Amino acid sequence: MAGTGYFTKDTFQFLRDLNANNDRDWFARNKSRYEEALKAPALRLIEDFGKELPRLSSHFLSTPRSLFRIHRDTRFSKDKSPYKTQAGVHFRHELSTTAHAPGYYLHIEPGAVFLGIGIWRPESPALKEIREHIAASPADWKAASRARRFTETFQLEGDALKRPPKGFDADHPWVEDLKRKDFIGVAHVADSFATTADLPGQLVSKYETGSPFMRFLCKALGVPF
Repeated sequence: MAGTGYFTKDTFQFLRDLNANNDRDWFARNKSRYEEALKAPALRLIEDFGKELPRLSSHFLSTPRSLFRIHRDTRFSKDKSPYKTQAGVHFRHELSTTAHAPGYYLHIEPGAVFLGIGIWRPESPALKEIREHIAASPADWKAASRARRFTETFQLEGDALKRPPKGFDADHPWVEDLKRKDFIGVAHVADSFATTADLPGQLVSKYETGSPFMRFLCKALGVPF
């Protein structure tokens, strides 16, 4: 029910305990804790946030699929720990299955709660489109990524090339941003942010400050915002 709160101190304690006991036997014994302290409140948040999401845009989705699975994909990893020790919720663009598109993200982890907006590790064609839009519209990029309202909430993070990408001028005034591999804004918040009763409204307030950034990326990628 909206207004009753979502994540609690039990959510964070479960994640800390999972981090210390990341094996299938322990998880089987504690699965009810996962269901009650993490999965159920996350799904309730997703349902309630879906009612608020149109305040940002009508082109993003808040469905049960927004919650990332707790199971890790260990096929290509040296770390064979079977479970993630954090919760991730991703509000995808409606065209995310047919085109690269930005999204909204919420990360729940003890001592590392954050909000994310934008697009992480786009494939080469999408990456090129974003870079070309920055190069062609530097004033719009500055307004989207350096406006005080944006920078008071978000900071640009992610990996970058060491050299300018092929086909782009090394003397371009935004060359450091053209080197980016990720176009994400991150807002680091206290753990207590996740336990507020009005979490859907608080998410909208934070995400809304990044609307020009999201609009810029959507325009670059040819998807509606």
